[in-house]
Amino acid sequence: MKITELLKPESIALGVKASSKDEIIDCLTGLMEQGGRLNDRAGYKEGILAREALGSTAIGEGIAIPHAKVAAVKEPGLAAVTVPEGVDYEAFDGSLANLIFMIAAPDGEADTHLEALSKLSTLLMNPGFKDALIAAKTKEEFLQIIDDTENARYAKKQEEQVSQKSQDAAAQKDAGTEPMPPQSGYRVLAVTACPTGIAHTYMAAENLENMGRKLGIPLKAETNGSAGADNVLTAEEIKNAECIIIAADKNVEMARFDGKPLIQVPVAEGIHHGEELVKRAVSGTVPVYHHSGSVGESERGGSGSSDSLGRQIYKHLMNGVSHMLPFVIGGGILIALAFLFDDYEMNPANFGKNTPLAAYLKTVGEQAFGMMLPVLAGYIAMSIADRPGLAAGFVGGLVAKMGMTFGNPAGGDVNAGFLGALFAGFAAGYILVGLRKLLSKLPKSLEGIKPVLLYPVLGVFITAVVTTFINPYVGMINDALTNALNSMGGTSRVILGMVVAGMMSVDMGGPVNKAAYVFGTAQLAEGNFEVMAAVMAGGMVPPLVIALCSTFFKKKFTEKERQSGLVNYIMGLSFITEGVIPFAAQDPLRVIPSCVIGSAAAGGLSMFLGCTLRAPHGGLFVLPTIGNPLGYLAAVLIGSVIGCIILAALKKNIEE
Repeated sequence: MKITELLKPESIALGVKASSKDEIIDCLTGLMEQGGRLNDRAGYKEGILAREALGSTAIGEGIAIPHAKVAAVKEPGLAAVTVPEGVDYEAFDGSLANLIFMIAAPDGEADTHLEALSKLSTLLMNPGFKDALIAAKTKEEFLQIIDDTENARYAKKQEEQVSQKSQDAAAQKDAGTEPMPPQSGYRVLAVTACPTGIAHTYMAAENLENMGRKLGIPLKAETNGSAGADNVLTAEEIKNAECIIIAADKNVEMARFDGKPLIQVPVAEGIHHGEELVKRAVSGTVPVYHHSGSVGESERGGSGSSDSLGRQIYKHLMNGVSHMLPFVIGGGILIALAFLFDDYEMNPANFGKNTPLAAYLKTVGEQAFGMMLPVLAGYIAMSIADRPGLAAGFVGGLVAKMGMTFGNPAGGDVNAGFLGALFAGFAAGYILVGLRKLLSKLPKSLEGIKPVLLYPVLGVFITAVVTTFINPYVGMINDALTNALNSMGGTSRVILGMVVAGMMSVDMGGPVNKAAYVFGTAQLAEGNFEVMAAVMAGGMVPPLVIALCSTFFKKKFTEKERQSGLVNYIMGLSFITEGVIPFAAQDPLRVIPSCVIGSAAAGGLSMFLGCTLRAPHGGLFVLPTIGNPLGYLAAVLIGSVIGCIILAALKKNIEE
């Protein structure tokens, strides 16, 4: 598929005048809709704004490529505008954007359109191409420039491949040997990846390969895009390479680079500092990667890890939590449904398993819920030590769950619980990192038995011993925390509910939000169901604040914002806090405080009214499983109204 097949004349606007980034986004989403690419313009714009909230898609030098891959897209497409006077798109280099392409990709399976989008990304690295497009007078000329440049690039690639094959064959003939695959001669290898895998992934790869050719250093770049990995690095290439460059904003497969000099930087570095990276790669001063998640190098050189210690711990923890949540949510909701469908009067002592349906639901739910601690520990350990850490982490989490002690190997003496599994996951990960370094001194002939024998046996055993040793101490902490929560009076419990619910609105899915949610799920595992109820109330309120305010205070919002606001009714009732991100990104000083106050009010009321929640997700859809459901609805509604009134008071009318 060619680029011009994705870009219709109806989706192009030349010589646009705009005073803000938001105006350009609104213009481009309108052009995309005119091209027939969307089934929901408001939903698509929300996706665009959510991506921008993570960081501007301006790549500097006058170019920006906003993009979204969402269900609101009917078919893949492009929209484009030129802005001769430029518009501030928050580029890292401070430049104004003159050429902006917007990408629409449908949610779901990857398709051949991604190849065309990657071509566009690489063509934009050519300054002559960009300047020609900005100077275009008509839409037809604009499309012709793209078509001609794409054809010329394809022809050049073909010519380079033929030339390379001829040179390799001639060199091998002179040496009197059999032809050797050209890929074995790459001095530097690279892997590029961005969160969406649509644009920046391919731009970084193109720039690094171009810099390699410019410097006379053979370089191959693997792209981890939405369609999967392309130009994949082979084991032979990795073995022969002098250095590896990882320019990525998401996880890539790292185990294959164990023992190789490696530079790890954000994907933007590959786009903007490719020449510097390639020169560093062949300097002979790059630290060797030891497959432990850190390369001992900052993003732009220097010492220390590319992430701070706190950031590394947070990333490891979130890896465990994200894998744990499906078990908690699925198991928790099934357990809650078991109580809903059971008959309490039959046997109060066996409530939840009196009827066959309830017994089945509760049994399955308990098994799923019971996996949460081993899964949490396993994937924390895997984040730290990759695959070798998984088994040790799972076993460590299981040992913590059982409450094993040296005095009672069968377990049950202590309640290590969530904190114990958390400790076991980190212990397992760093134990495996230590084992890898220790066993690196073994003869090369024993390399093959490390992953299949030494890592599993030693890792599982040492992790189990360490976790068993620490279980009594973690159990004391857990018991103290549980007793403190149970002994809280009315006022203290209300304050706790206000704090955890307010935290849910601070960063809408960020670290503070996640900390509150993890605390709620941890208390859920300990049988404290009130905290989880307050947490979910706090997460439901922010989207409802936006929805109510955009409905009853229309003058505070644009027409497009009012349309997007309607979607937040569904998102709020479904406990999807992230629906607020586009609004918070545009007006954080008014939106975030209003939502925090509304959430805190809802959480405090939930605690005051004694509401409980056994299912850690679901919003309104799990209302029948909530203790005191009418009180809970009242808490959420009152909190939402409070937040709405505060936001309406803070926001100015659009006409002003």
